[in-house]
Amino acid sequence: MNRPRLAAFPKGFFYQLIERTEITVEDFIRRAPSMQVEGVELYPDFLPGTDDGTIGRLRAVAGDAGVELPMMCSSPDFVDPAPGAWERAVGRMRELVDVMAELTPLPSWRSVRVLSGQAWPGVPEEEGLARAVEGIRAVLEYAAPKQVWVVMENHYKDGLWTYPEFAQSSSRFVAVVDQVSSPWFGVNFDPSNAIVAGEDPLELLDRVLPRVRSVGASDRSLRPGHSLAELEAFRGRGYPDALKHGVVGQGLNDYEAILSRLSGAGFSGWISIEDGEAGGEQGFADIASSACYLQVLIDKFWPK
Repeated sequence: MNRPRLAAFPKGFFYQLIERTEITVEDFIRRAPSMQVEGVELYPDFLPGTDDGTIGRLRAVAGDAGVELPMMCSSPDFVDPAPGAWERAVGRMRELVDVMAELTPLPSWRSVRVLSGQAWPGVPEEEGLARAVEGIRAVLEYAAPKQVWVVMENHYKDGLWTYPEFAQSSSRFVAVVDQVSSPWFGVNFDPSNAIVAGEDPLELLDRVLPRVRSVGASDRSLRPGHSLAELEAFRGRGYPDALKHGVVGQGLNDYEAILSRLSGAGFSGWISIEDGEAGGEQGFADIASSACYLQVLIDKFWPK
């Protein structure tokens, strides 16, 4: 059985990477081996451009570091009711499919993430679901011939969005996933997003387990003086102050149970670590700690 591989998504460096001030995406790629990961998950706004020269330079940096760039953490908004918004979202995703096809040559695994979109006020549930399903199908029609995976994440809210994810509930999320049938489509499972949405990560994982193709490994824990009961006040509004985002294995998620289930289902994809709230050297150290913890579980459930 093939074993999962570890990547990192630099959540703690999110705004610095977008602004390209204190750190660039090239800097982060070069640091990846020291964090005990084999891949880096990208975000569209981390890239200084999508021209051939820029893509070539990023590919060269990754090659020199011995690192792969398997995942694009893209956030299309297919639910936006504004005229032309759906078409623009599909068009942008097709551009990112091209980026991944050029950035990560075959036979390496490469994917773009899709979401449903924002929970725009006044958009009926059935309309939002239909717009999301048709958007994902349109992206797949373009991505499949290029052999780029399209993975939908159970998400809560993109950092640059105004409103939370339309399909943040498991019922809506599964309703979208169940309507998309393609050998190039799957799920990017993030257990922490289920917790923030007020649901049991293991229950959601069991519902989508055969379709999980990648994992977003993040962990959240309660800040001192807070309780899980406080989370209800934040449902549908934003990330609750009661939770902090930290090192994998030190929070509320049961990663032993998660990886045990994934192993039993034959999962062998990328596990991408979302570092915590710390930037700088502490942020790099947190990713390395998460990687060491996850590698122990990979060795346990996918023995060599």
